[in-house]
Amino acid sequence: MKIIIAGAGEVGTHLAKMLSRENHDIILLDDDREKLQKLETNYDLLTVEGRTTSIKDLEEADVPSADLFIGVTPHESLNITSCILAHSMGAKKTVARINNYEYLKPENQARFRSLGIDSLIYPEVLAAKEIVNSLRMNWVRQWMEFNEGELTLIGMKVRSNAPIINQQLKNLTHSESYRIVAIRRDLETIIPKGDDEIRANDIVYFITTRDSVSDVREQAGKEVIQVKDLMIMGGGNITERTVLSLPDDIHVKVLEKVRTKTSELSNKMDNALVLQVDATDLDMLREEGIENADAFVALTDNSEANILACISAKRFGLRKTISEVENIDYIPLAENLDIGTVINKKLIAASYIYQYTLDADVRNVKGLTHVDAQVVELTPKENAYITKSEIKNLKIPRDIFIGGVIRNGKGFIANGNTQICEGDDVIVFCLSSSFHKLDKLFN
Repeated sequence: MKIIIAGAGEVGTHLAKMLSRENHDIILLDDDREKLQKLETNYDLLTVEGRTTSIKDLEEADVPSADLFIGVTPHESLNITSCILAHSMGAKKTVARINNYEYLKPENQARFRSLGIDSLIYPEVLAAKEIVNSLRMNWVRQWMEFNEGELTLIGMKVRSNAPIINQQLKNLTHSESYRIVAIRRDLETIIPKGDDEIRANDIVYFITTRDSVSDVREQAGKEVIQVKDLMIMGGGNITERTVLSLPDDIHVKVLEKVRTKTSELSNKMDNALVLQVDATDLDMLREEGIENADAFVALTDNSEANILACISAKRFGLRKTISEVENIDYIPLAENLDIGTVINKKLIAASYIYQYTLDADVRNVKGLTHVDAQVVELTPKENAYITKSEIKNLKIPRDIFIGGVIRNGKGFIANGNTQICEGDDVIVFCLSSSFHKLDKLFN
Protein backbone atom coordinates (compact mmCIF):
# COMPACT_ATOMS: atom_id res chain seq x y z
CA MET A 1 0.00 0.00 0.00
CA LYS A 2 1.26 3.49 -0.86
CA ILE A 3 0.78 5.73 2.18
CA ILE A 4 1.57 9.43 2.21
CA ILE A 5 1.90 11.13 5.59
CA ALA A 6 1.63 14.91 5.49
CA GLY A 7 3.33 16.33 8.56
CA ALA A 8 6.47 15.19 10.39
CA GLY A 9 5.34 16.32 13.82
CA GLU A 10 4.99 13.97 16.78
CA VAL A 11 2.03 11.99 15.44
CA GLY A 12 3.26 11.89 11.84
CA THR A 13 6.78 10.88 12.80
CA HIS A 14 5.62 8.11 15.09
CA LEU A 15 3.16 6.84 12.50
CA ALA A 16 5.87 6.83 9.82
CA LYS A 17 8.19 4.84 12.09
CA MET A 18 5.48 2.30 12.90
CA LEU A 19 4.31 1.80 9.33
CA SER A 20 7.85 1.61 7.94
CA ARG A 21 8.27 -1.72 9.75
CA GLU A 22 5.64 -3.25 7.50
CA ASN A 23 5.51 -3.88 3.80
CA HIS A 24 4.21 -0.44 2.82
CA ASP A 25 5.48 2.29 0.51
CA ILE A 26 5.75 5.24 2.94
CA ILE A 27 6.29 8.83 1.80
CA LEU A 28 6.59 11.57 4.43
CA LEU A 29 5.91 15.16 3.34
CA ASP A 30 7.03 18.14 5.44
CA ASP A 31 8.83 21.46 5.02
CA ASP A 32 11.41 20.74 7.76
CA ARG A 33 14.46 19.36 5.94
CA GLU A 34 16.35 18.44 9.12
CA LYS A 35 13.51 16.25 10.43
CA LEU A 36 13.13 14.51 7.09
CA GLN A 37 16.84 13.76 6.68
CA LYS A 38 17.04 12.13 10.12
CA LEU A 39 13.99 9.94 9.45
CA GLU A 40 15.06 8.91 5.94
CA THR A 41 18.48 7.90 7.25
CA ASN A 42 17.11 5.67 10.03
CA TYR A 43 13.89 4.24 8.55
CA ASP A 44 12.68 2.53 5.40
CA LEU A 45 10.72 5.41 3.89
CA LEU A 46 10.97 8.21 1.35
CA THR A 47 10.71 11.91 2.19
CA VAL A 48 9.62 14.93 0.19
CA GLU A 49 10.43 18.44 1.35
CA GLY A 50 7.49 20.71 0.71
CA ARG A 51 4.26 22.27 1.95
CA THR A 52 1.33 19.98 2.63
CA THR A 53 -1.11 22.33 0.86
CA SER A 54 1.00 22.96 -2.24
CA ILE A 55 -0.42 21.18 -5.28
CA LYS A 56 3.06 21.10 -6.81
CA ASP A 57 4.54 19.48 -3.69
CA LEU A 58 1.64 17.04 -3.40
CA GLU A 59 2.22 15.99 -7.00
CA GLU A 60 5.94 15.52 -6.28
CA ALA A 61 4.96 13.22 -3.40
CA ASP A 62 2.90 11.21 -5.92
CA VAL A 63 -0.41 11.84 -4.14
CA PRO A 64 -2.50 10.87 -7.22
CA SER A 65 -1.40 7.23 -6.80
CA ALA A 66 -1.77 7.11 -3.00
CA ASP A 67 -3.90 4.41 -1.40
CA LEU A 68 -4.00 6.39 1.85
CA PHE A 69 -3.27 10.06 2.56
CA ILE A 70 -2.90 11.12 6.20
CA GLY A 71 -2.87 14.80 7.17
CA VAL A 72 -1.35 15.02 10.66
CA THR A 73 0.40 18.38 10.96
CA PRO A 74 -0.27 20.27 14.21
CA HIS A 75 -2.52 22.63 12.22
CA GLU A 76 -6.10 21.51 11.64
CA SER A 77 -6.74 23.81 8.68
CA LEU A 78 -3.69 22.50 6.82
CA ASN A 79 -4.75 18.90 7.41
CA ILE A 80 -8.29 19.48 6.15
CA THR A 81 -7.10 21.41 3.09
CA SER A 82 -4.41 18.87 2.21
CA CYS A 83 -6.90 15.98 2.48
CA ILE A 84 -9.42 17.74 0.24
CA LEU A 85 -6.69 18.38 -2.32
CA ALA A 86 -5.38 14.81 -2.06
CA HIS A 87 -8.87 13.40 -2.66
CA SER A 88 -9.38 15.64 -5.69
CA MET A 89 -6.00 14.49 -7.07
CA GLY A 90 -6.90 10.79 -6.81
CA ALA A 91 -5.92 9.54 -3.33
CA LYS A 92 -8.20 6.61 -2.48
CA LYS A 93 -8.65 7.33 1.25
CA THR A 94 -7.85 10.34 3.42
CA VAL A 95 -7.59 10.88 7.18
CA ALA A 96 -7.28 14.33 8.80
CA ARG A 97 -6.12 15.19 12.30
CA ILE A 98 -8.32 17.87 13.88
CA ASN A 99 -8.60 19.79 17.16
CA ASN A 100 -12.21 21.00 16.94
CA TYR A 101 -14.60 18.73 18.83
CA GLU A 102 -17.59 20.10 16.91
CA TYR A 103 -16.35 18.40 13.74
CA LEU A 104 -16.82 14.95 15.32
CA LYS A 105 -20.61 15.27 15.43
CA PRO A 106 -22.14 12.71 13.02
CA GLU A 107 -23.78 15.33 10.81
CA ASN A 108 -20.50 17.24 10.50
CA GLN A 109 -18.48 14.12 9.73
CA ALA A 110 -20.92 13.48 6.86
CA ARG A 111 -20.09 16.95 5.51
CA PHE A 112 -16.39 16.18 5.56
CA ARG A 113 -16.96 12.84 3.82
CA SER A 114 -18.73 14.73 1.04
CA LEU A 115 -15.53 16.76 0.66
CA GLY A 116 -13.45 13.59 0.33
CA ILE A 117 -12.22 13.19 3.92
CA ASP A 118 -12.97 9.63 5.00
CA SER A 119 -12.12 10.00 8.68
CA LEU A 120 -11.33 12.66 11.27
CA ILE A 121 -9.03 11.94 14.19
CA TYR A 122 -8.71 14.02 17.34
CA PRO A 123 -5.92 12.39 19.41
CA GLU A 124 -6.74 14.34 22.55
CA VAL A 125 -10.36 13.11 22.49
CA LEU A 126 -9.17 9.52 22.04
CA ALA A 127 -6.80 9.97 24.99
CA ALA A 128 -9.60 11.43 27.13
CA LYS A 129 -11.77 8.38 26.41
CA GLU A 130 -8.93 6.16 27.60
CA ILE A 131 -8.66 8.15 30.84
CA VAL A 132 -12.40 8.08 31.53
CA ASN A 133 -12.48 4.31 30.94
CA SER A 134 -9.50 3.87 33.26
CA LEU A 135 -11.23 5.83 36.01
CA ARG A 136 -14.50 3.99 35.51
CA MET A 137 -12.79 0.59 35.68
CA ASN A 138 -10.03 1.76 37.97
CA TRP A 139 -8.56 -1.64 38.84
CA VAL A 140 -7.28 -2.03 35.26
CA ARG A 141 -4.45 -0.51 33.22
CA GLN A 142 -6.39 -0.71 29.94
CA TRP A 143 -10.03 -1.44 29.10
CA MET A 144 -11.68 -1.91 25.71
CA GLU A 145 -15.22 -3.09 24.95
CA PHE A 146 -16.48 -4.79 21.78
CA ASN A 147 -20.12 -4.76 20.72
CA GLU A 148 -21.17 -2.79 23.81
CA GLY A 149 -19.40 -5.11 26.21
CA GLU A 150 -20.20 -8.54 24.75
CA LEU A 151 -16.43 -9.05 24.85
CA THR A 152 -14.01 -6.94 26.86
CA LEU A 153 -10.24 -6.53 26.76
CA ILE A 154 -8.71 -5.99 30.20
CA GLY A 155 -5.05 -5.17 30.84
CA MET A 156 -3.74 -5.39 34.43
CA LYS A 157 -0.50 -5.56 36.36
CA VAL A 158 -0.67 -8.84 38.28
CA ARG A 159 0.78 -8.92 41.79
CA SER A 160 2.08 -11.80 43.87
CA ASN A 161 -1.31 -12.23 45.59
CA ALA A 162 -3.09 -13.20 42.34
CA PRO A 163 -4.48 -16.78 42.19
CA ILE A 164 -3.18 -17.20 38.63
CA ILE A 165 0.49 -16.59 39.51
CA ASN A 166 3.01 -19.31 38.58
CA GLN A 167 0.50 -21.55 36.81
CA GLN A 168 0.74 -22.73 33.22
CA LEU A 169 -2.07 -21.21 31.20
CA LYS A 170 -3.32 -24.61 30.04
CA ASN A 171 -3.94 -25.56 33.70
CA LEU A 172 -5.95 -22.47 34.64
CA THR A 173 -9.58 -22.94 35.62
CA HIS A 174 -12.33 -20.71 34.21
CA SER A 175 -10.76 -21.06 30.74
CA GLU A 176 -14.18 -20.78 29.10
CA SER A 177 -14.84 -17.39 30.68
CA TYR A 178 -11.56 -15.68 29.74
CA ARG A 179 -8.31 -16.12 27.86
CA ILE A 180 -4.93 -14.52 28.44
CA VAL A 181 -3.91 -13.04 25.10
CA ALA A 182 -0.78 -10.96 25.74
CA ILE A 183 1.86 -10.57 28.44
CA ARG A 184 4.41 -7.84 29.05
CA ARG A 185 7.40 -9.06 31.08
CA ASP A 186 10.24 -6.60 31.59
CA LEU A 187 10.81 -5.33 28.01
CA GLU A 188 9.42 -8.43 26.26
CA THR A 189 5.99 -8.85 24.69
CA ILE A 190 4.67 -12.43 24.74
CA ILE A 191 1.75 -13.78 22.73
CA PRO A 192 1.22 -16.72 25.11
CA LYS A 193 0.73 -20.43 24.53
CA GLY A 194 -0.46 -23.13 26.93
CA ASP A 195 2.97 -23.77 28.49
CA ASP A 196 3.56 -20.12 29.42
CA GLU A 197 3.15 -18.95 33.03
CA ILE A 198 2.09 -15.66 34.63
CA ARG A 199 4.67 -14.18 36.99
CA ALA A 200 4.35 -11.47 39.61
CA ASN A 201 4.45 -7.93 38.16
CA ASP A 202 3.62 -9.09 34.62
CA ILE A 203 1.22 -6.82 32.73
CA VAL A 204 -1.40 -9.28 31.50
CA TYR A 205 -4.15 -8.80 28.92
CA PHE A 206 -7.36 -10.83 29.19
CA ILE A 207 -10.29 -11.19 26.80
CA THR A 208 -13.51 -12.02 28.61
CA THR A 209 -17.30 -12.05 28.32
CA ARG A 210 -19.68 -9.58 29.93
CA ASP A 211 -20.64 -11.97 32.75
CA SER A 212 -17.06 -12.89 33.65
CA VAL A 213 -15.44 -9.50 34.25
CA SER A 214 -15.63 -9.86 38.04
CA ASP A 215 -14.15 -13.35 37.77
CA VAL A 216 -11.14 -11.97 35.88
CA ARG A 217 -10.70 -9.28 38.52
CA GLU A 218 -10.66 -11.88 41.28
CA GLN A 219 -8.21 -14.12 39.39
CA ALA A 220 -5.87 -11.14 39.07
CA GLY A 221 -6.21 -10.30 42.77
CA LYS A 222 -7.64 -6.82 42.18
CA GLU A 223 -10.02 -4.69 44.26
CA VAL A 224 -12.41 -1.99 43.02
CA ILE A 225 -11.52 1.57 44.01
CA GLN A 226 -14.38 4.04 44.41
CA VAL A 227 -13.38 7.29 42.66
CA LYS A 228 -15.39 10.22 43.94
CA ASP A 229 -12.67 12.86 44.33
CA LEU A 230 -10.27 13.34 41.40
CA MET A 231 -7.27 15.64 41.11
CA ILE A 232 -5.83 16.53 37.68
CA MET A 233 -2.49 18.24 37.07
CA GLY A 234 -2.38 20.29 33.86
CA GLY A 235 -5.03 22.20 31.94
CA GLY A 236 -4.64 21.27 28.28
CA ASN A 237 -7.06 19.86 25.72
CA ILE A 238 -6.96 16.34 27.14
CA THR A 239 -7.93 17.67 30.56
CA GLU A 240 -10.86 19.61 29.10
CA ARG A 241 -12.22 16.65 27.13
CA THR A 242 -11.70 14.32 30.12
CA VAL A 243 -13.55 16.53 32.60
CA LEU A 244 -16.45 17.11 30.21
CA SER A 245 -16.79 13.33 29.73
CA LEU A 246 -16.74 12.35 33.42
CA PRO A 247 -19.89 11.40 35.37
CA ASP A 248 -21.44 14.21 37.41
CA ASP A 249 -20.87 12.38 40.69
CA ILE A 250 -17.07 12.72 40.46
CA HIS A 251 -15.74 15.88 42.10
CA VAL A 252 -12.82 17.23 40.04
CA LYS A 253 -10.08 19.64 41.03
CA VAL A 254 -7.78 20.84 38.21
CA LEU A 255 -4.39 22.33 39.10
CA GLU A 256 -2.87 24.54 36.37
CA LYS A 257 0.04 26.90 36.98
CA VAL A 258 -0.56 29.25 34.01
CA ARG A 259 -3.12 31.95 34.87
CA THR A 260 -4.51 32.37 31.33
CA LYS A 261 -5.17 28.64 31.02
CA THR A 262 -6.83 28.62 34.43
CA SER A 263 -9.29 31.34 33.44
CA GLU A 264 -10.03 29.72 30.10
CA LEU A 265 -10.74 26.32 31.66
CA SER A 266 -12.95 27.81 34.36
CA ASN A 267 -15.17 29.34 31.69
CA LYS A 268 -15.48 26.04 29.81
CA MET A 269 -16.02 23.59 32.68
CA ASP A 270 -18.78 24.09 35.22
CA ASN A 271 -18.25 20.66 36.77
CA ALA A 272 -14.68 21.23 37.99
CA LEU A 273 -12.83 23.50 40.40
CA VAL A 274 -9.90 25.03 38.50
CA LEU A 275 -7.07 26.50 40.56
CA GLN A 276 -3.84 28.29 39.66
CA VAL A 277 -1.38 25.98 41.40
CA ASP A 278 2.03 24.54 40.54
CA ALA A 279 1.29 20.87 41.18
CA THR A 280 4.97 19.91 40.97
CA ASP A 281 5.34 21.52 44.44
CA LEU A 282 4.66 18.75 46.96
CA ASP A 283 3.67 21.22 49.67
CA MET A 284 1.07 22.71 47.35
CA LEU A 285 -0.27 19.25 46.50
CA ARG A 286 -0.67 18.51 50.19
CA GLU A 287 -2.28 21.89 50.78
CA GLU A 288 -4.83 21.23 48.00
CA GLY A 289 -5.80 17.92 49.60
CA ILE A 290 -4.12 15.25 47.49
CA GLU A 291 -4.16 12.90 50.49
CA ASN A 292 -7.97 13.00 50.39
CA ALA A 293 -8.25 12.31 46.65
CA ASP A 294 -9.20 8.90 45.27
CA ALA A 295 -7.26 9.26 42.02
CA PHE A 296 -4.63 11.53 40.46
CA VAL A 297 -4.12 12.24 36.75
CA ALA A 298 -1.04 14.07 35.39
CA LEU A 299 -1.64 15.66 31.97
CA THR A 300 0.96 18.38 31.47
CA ASP A 301 3.11 18.60 28.32
CA ASN A 302 6.12 17.45 30.34
CA SER A 303 6.44 13.64 30.56
CA GLU A 304 9.06 13.78 33.30
CA ALA A 305 6.90 16.07 35.45
CA ASN A 306 3.90 13.78 34.97
CA ILE A 307 5.86 10.67 35.99
CA LEU A 308 7.32 12.36 39.08
CA ALA A 309 3.91 13.74 40.07
CA CYS A 310 2.37 10.24 39.92
CA ILE A 311 5.22 8.84 41.99
CA SER A 312 4.51 11.56 44.56
CA ALA A 313 0.77 10.79 44.47
CA LYS A 314 1.55 7.12 45.20
CA ARG A 315 3.63 8.19 48.20
CA PHE A 316 0.67 10.23 49.45
CA GLY A 317 -1.29 6.98 49.48
CA LEU A 318 -3.29 7.15 46.24
CA ARG A 319 -3.91 3.77 44.65
CA LYS A 320 -5.05 5.02 41.23
CA THR A 321 -2.77 7.26 39.15
CA ILE A 322 -2.72 8.03 35.43
CA SER A 323 0.11 9.75 33.59
CA GLU A 324 0.36 11.16 30.10
CA VAL A 325 3.79 10.06 28.83
CA GLU A 326 4.32 11.46 25.35
CA ASN A 327 7.98 10.48 25.13
CA ILE A 328 7.64 6.86 24.00
CA ASP A 329 11.13 6.04 25.26
CA TYR A 330 9.94 6.84 28.79
CA ILE A 331 7.06 4.33 28.79
CA PRO A 332 9.19 1.34 29.96
CA LEU A 333 10.64 3.60 32.68
CA ALA A 334 7.15 4.59 33.77
CA GLU A 335 6.15 0.92 33.93
CA ASN A 336 9.16 0.01 36.05
CA LEU A 337 8.39 2.86 38.43
CA ASP A 338 4.86 1.45 38.76
CA ILE A 339 3.07 4.77 38.31
CA GLY A 340 -0.19 3.21 37.15
CA THR A 341 -1.94 3.75 33.83
CA VAL A 342 0.13 5.33 31.04
CA ILE A 343 -1.53 7.38 28.29
CA ASN A 344 0.23 8.22 25.01
CA LYS A 345 -1.90 9.97 22.42
CA LYS A 346 0.55 9.23 19.59
CA LEU A 347 0.18 5.50 20.14
CA ILE A 348 -3.59 5.84 20.41
CA ALA A 349 -3.78 7.90 17.20
CA ALA A 350 -1.50 5.50 15.32
CA SER A 351 -3.68 2.55 16.33
CA TYR A 352 -6.77 4.34 15.07
CA ILE A 353 -5.16 5.03 11.70
CA TYR A 354 -3.82 1.45 11.42
CA GLN A 355 -7.23 0.13 10.45
CA TYR A 356 -6.99 1.98 7.12
CA THR A 357 -3.82 0.09 6.16
CA LEU A 358 -5.59 -3.29 5.89
CA ASP A 359 -7.67 -4.59 3.00
CA ALA A 360 -9.65 -6.79 5.42
CA ASP A 361 -12.96 -5.60 6.90
CA VAL A 362 -11.59 -3.92 10.03
CA ARG A 363 -14.03 -2.54 12.59
CA ASN A 364 -11.62 -1.47 15.30
CA VAL A 365 -7.88 -1.31 15.99
CA LYS A 366 -6.19 -0.44 19.25
CA GLY A 367 -2.56 -0.41 20.33
CA LEU A 368 -1.83 -1.90 23.72
CA THR A 369 0.10 0.79 25.59
CA HIS A 370 2.24 -1.53 27.68
CA VAL A 371 2.98 -4.15 25.02
CA ASP A 372 4.19 -4.08 21.44
CA ALA A 373 0.94 -5.53 20.15
CA GLN A 374 -2.36 -4.60 18.53
CA VAL A 375 -5.89 -5.78 19.21
CA VAL A 376 -8.00 -5.84 16.05
CA GLU A 377 -11.73 -6.42 15.54
CA LEU A 378 -12.39 -7.59 12.00
CA THR A 379 -14.82 -9.62 9.90
CA PRO A 380 -13.65 -12.36 7.50
CA LYS A 381 -14.55 -11.95 3.87
CA GLU A 382 -16.26 -14.67 1.87
CA ASN A 383 -14.09 -17.82 1.59
CA ALA A 384 -11.37 -16.29 3.79
CA TYR A 385 -8.69 -18.71 5.00
CA ILE A 386 -9.70 -18.21 8.64
CA THR A 387 -13.14 -19.77 7.89
CA LYS A 388 -11.80 -22.96 6.25
CA SER A 389 -11.57 -25.11 9.39
CA GLU A 390 -11.46 -25.13 13.17
CA ILE A 391 -8.74 -22.86 14.60
CA LYS A 392 -6.59 -25.80 15.73
CA ASN A 393 -6.35 -27.06 12.13
CA LEU A 394 -5.30 -23.74 10.61
CA LYS A 395 -1.74 -22.55 10.09
CA ILE A 396 -1.98 -19.34 12.08
CA PRO A 397 1.34 -17.55 12.75
CA ARG A 398 2.59 -17.95 16.33
CA ASP A 399 2.51 -14.19 16.89
CA ILE A 400 -1.22 -13.96 16.06
CA PHE A 401 -3.84 -15.04 18.61
CA ILE A 402 -7.61 -15.42 18.12
CA GLY A 403 -9.15 -14.25 21.40
CA GLY A 404 -12.90 -14.12 20.94
CA VAL A 405 -15.82 -14.09 18.50
CA ILE A 406 -19.06 -12.11 18.36
CA ARG A 407 -21.74 -14.01 16.43
CA ASN A 408 -25.30 -12.73 16.01
CA GLY A 409 -24.63 -10.14 18.70
CA LYS A 410 -23.38 -12.63 21.30
CA GLY A 411 -19.74 -12.86 22.39
CA PHE A 412 -17.83 -15.99 23.34
CA ILE A 413 -14.21 -16.94 24.01
CA ALA A 414 -12.41 -18.71 21.15
CA ASN A 415 -10.50 -21.97 21.55
CA GLY A 416 -8.93 -24.58 19.28
CA ASN A 417 -12.31 -26.10 18.44
CA THR A 418 -13.87 -22.80 17.37
CA GLN A 419 -14.96 -22.58 13.73
CA ILE A 420 -14.99 -18.98 12.54
CA CYS A 421 -17.78 -18.16 10.08
CA GLU A 422 -18.35 -15.47 7.49
CA GLY A 423 -20.06 -12.54 9.20
CA ASP A 424 -18.46 -13.13 12.62
CA ASP A 425 -16.71 -10.26 14.37
CA VAL A 426 -13.36 -11.71 15.44
CA ILE A 427 -11.09 -10.24 18.12
CA VAL A 428 -7.45 -10.86 17.17
CA PHE A 429 -4.22 -10.05 18.98
CA CYS A 430 -0.91 -9.77 17.16
CA LEU A 431 2.54 -8.30 17.54
CA SER A 432 2.79 -4.95 15.79
CA SER A 433 5.35 -6.39 13.38
CA SER A 434 2.80 -9.02 12.25
CA PHE A 435 -0.11 -6.69 11.62
CA HIS A 436 0.03 -7.10 7.84
CA LYS A 437 -0.35 -10.90 8.14
CA LEU A 438 -4.01 -10.45 9.03
CA ASP A 439 -4.86 -9.73 5.39
CA LYS A 440 -3.88 -13.28 4.38
CA LEU A 441 -6.10 -14.76 7.09
CA PHE A 442 -9.22 -12.64 6.68
CA ASN A 443 -9.30 -11.72 2.96
